[in-house]
Amino acid sequence: MPWLLAIVLCLTLGLAPFVPEPHIVEKLRMLVKGTLTRPLDIFDLVLHAVPFILLAVKLWLMARAAA
Repeated sequence: MPWLLAIVLCLTLGLAPFVPEPHIVEKLRMLVKGTLTRPLDIFDLVLHAVPFILLAVKLWLMARAAA
């Protein structure tokens, strides 16, 4: 996966919708509070987290290959 695609995915799908706050921030707050119980909310958290997970894996693989 090219870097540009990974970054664009994080900035669009990962953070959308932007107003009033990024959706992933809302879902992470719900997770910390313990109110993330509905299956739709859990799916939503996973959906918005996937781009960040892909970016983290890409960084990890790149660092591992450089070592």
